[in-house]
Amino acid sequence: MVVLNKIYTRTGDKGDTALGDGSRVAKHSIRVDAYGTVDETNSTVGLARLHADGAIADQLAAIQNDLFDLGADLCRPSPDKDTEAEYPPLRIVESQITRLEQEIDAMTAQLQPLRSFILPGGTALAAYLHLCRTNSRRAERLTVHLATREAVNEHAVKYLNRLSDWFFCAARMANNGGQDDVLWVPGANR
Repeated sequence: MVVLNKIYTRTGDKGDTALGDGSRVAKHSIRVDAYGTVDETNSTVGLARLHADGAIADQLAAIQNDLFDLGADLCRPSPDKDTEAEYPPLRIVESQITRLEQEIDAMTAQLQPLRSFILPGGTALAAYLHLCRTNSRRAERLTVHLATREAVNEHAVKYLNRLSDWFFCAARMANNGGQDDVLWVPGANR
């Protein structure tokens, strides 16, 4: 467990930060950027939850917990050396991805196929879910970029890819099952 008995430490005053294995990197490193963007996504999910209830609220709560798992995963470099760690590092696992896929499939079964791209909006919940989607896509791009330079848990990338799809489907569900989606009209304002 994490114990936070002092919030400021002054250890990052010179522009570096500690990773999960104790090593230090620049705060502008791609790894810090990736897990920082996961944290931003999690904060946006918190906003969406203000407008959610029932099953979607429960699913968003599970996603928030997963996003902390993902942040812990990304802040710990070298997944290939996990067996050497004093404590087993927390990593995203296949079952977390499978859960998202099952939820996406359940939502998709209730939605009509799209005949146009949709604009982010509709209900407040749908608008926030679209913001979650775009934040998670940015986190995915940064994590993929990180994976071109350093070892990254492959499930972390897959989770982020499915997550943005989950947010898209959930936004449509929040728009009266897609009936109130705001459709893009190409060239409408020419």
